[in-house]
Amino acid sequence: MNWTLEVVLVPVTDLDRAKEFYGDRCGFTVDLDTEVAPGIRIIQVTPPGSRCSISMESGMPPMPGTKPMAPGSLQGLQLCVTDIEAAREELAGRGVDVTPIRHVGATGWEDGKGETWNSFMTFTDPDGNGWVVQEAPSELSER
Repeated sequence: MNWTLEVVLVPVTDLDRAKEFYGDRCGFTVDLDTEVAPGIRIIQVTPPGSRCSISMESGMPPMPGTKPMAPGSLQGLQLCVTDIEAAREELAGRGVDVTPIRHVGATGWEDGKGETWNSFMTFTDPDGNGWVVQEAPSELSER
């Protein structure tokens, strides 16, 4: 049996602001924006080429056995791209405040691209949820 990660919940305070950020500014596809029950709204977006979507919810009671996350508390989710310079240019061109490209070097984090798998940048959404973007040597389907 395969266990596939297909949806990640991102805690946000304002669904419309989050939809604008992830859909318009990041360029993710808005798959769903619906009220599933009175007072319960779900927005789902998917990064281009990803098999995993991002869900943002309002009014949804927590699943039994789970604890709700505070908006801005999600840190370190990682997206992979095959051209980090083009990805940075695209995000910055859409108005996303993205860090310079960095790599891990002899003295810690250093500016510029590194070797294979060692080029990163970060950005945060309007609530402070932090994302990492890493350059991969090829598309996932080719690895």
